[in-house]
Amino acid sequence: MNSLLRPNRLVAGDRIRHGTPAFRATNLALFAAGLATFGLLYCVQPLMPEFSRDFRVGAAVSALSLSLTTGVLAVAMLFAGGLSDAWGRKSMMVASLVLSGLLVLLSACASDWLQLLLLRSLLGLSLSGLPAVAMTYLSEEMHPDSVGLGMGLYISGSAIGGMGGRLLSGVLAGWFGWRAGIAAVGLLGLISALVFWRTLPPSRYFISAPLTARMLLGRFATTLRDPGLPWLFVEGFVLLGAFVAVYNYLGYRLLAPPYSLSQATVGLIFGVYLVGTFSSTWMGYLAGKLGRRKVLWTAFVLMLGGTALTLADSLWLTIGGLTILTFGFFGGHSIASSWVGRRAGSAKAQASSLYLFCYYMGSSIAGAAGGLFYAARGWHGVVLFVGALLLFGLLIAAGLYRLAPLVEPSITSGERTVA
Repeated sequence: MNSLLRPNRLVAGDRIRHGTPAFRATNLALFAAGLATFGLLYCVQPLMPEFSRDFRVGAAVSALSLSLTTGVLAVAMLFAGGLSDAWGRKSMMVASLVLSGLLVLLSACASDWLQLLLLRSLLGLSLSGLPAVAMTYLSEEMHPDSVGLGMGLYISGSAIGGMGGRLLSGVLAGWFGWRAGIAAVGLLGLISALVFWRTLPPSRYFISAPLTARMLLGRFATTLRDPGLPWLFVEGFVLLGAFVAVYNYLGYRLLAPPYSLSQATVGLIFGVYLVGTFSSTWMGYLAGKLGRRKVLWTAFVLMLGGTALTLADSLWLTIGGLTILTFGFFGGHSIASSWVGRRAGSAKAQASSLYLFCYYMGSSIAGAAGGLFYAARGWHGVVLFVGALLLFGLLIAAGLYRLAPLVEPSITSGERTVA
């Protein structure tokens, strides 16, 4: 139920706070949303070698099954926040999840490569109605001292969704073929959509606003004038770009000598995604206590170290490196995305859209570019490319460490908070 908000209702006690039934219901709903969104999005990643074999395409072309989705998603998300301002947060997110689940089920029936790419592109369009709006919903509805934890728990669901989608599709593909794997993920997405619809509390702090180009452009301009937000947007590009480049091509490395693993085993290795459920919550909580600027840089150091370890011929060291990379990525994303919401003021939907535009463009551009490095220099080329990206991100994090805090009035009666 989305109603106009009266000023006298803007009190701290009305906002969702950790330890309350509303907080638990919100987290269950957004956990299900993260599970569905990222399972549907990334279920094709362990299947890229299968696509190369069935459709007779190279590694870089096979990666289009993900890069096209994230590219369309990135552009569509620029408008998703504005649309949700007019249509409402919850209704838009529910429609997004249902349509996305149906599109993934249809993609399991694709008869040729172009048809699969078309369905995956439409998936990017339909999925755009959830991630940016979910970030906005949390920023609007949760108490400031709980939004970091809430964002971390949402990203935990995203981590399990990303892991579950990869794991389910990869293992089932090894046993029954890639079509069965994708169909199972699509069905899981529809079940998650039902859970989300039934459990998410209605928006109480949402104010419906007419969708006008002038208003949208004004709010986008406001976010770009902030001294910190544009750099946080770039950090989103680097974080997901580096992460996806590793995951896109690691399957090719593990299927080849000296590992020569089976498709099902490679799918199981993607289970290291599970560490993201811990790191996103823990690092989000830590950043809330110590300050985001003091913690963000550690995520890039962890990702650099993990990427370097994947060069080892030892399978266990490679898996360890992948685990460290994953830990750092989810922690970094949790910190950066919650920081965007705290600095954005009244333009939260547009700031979230811009952050996620850069975030998913990182997946689309760096994920595809990694294939060129893999074709030229094998796995060493991918590591070189990813390492350069992460060093750039680390330099930006060092600059953000010196960013002057944004001081704003708190909703808790006169206190002032920083972002």
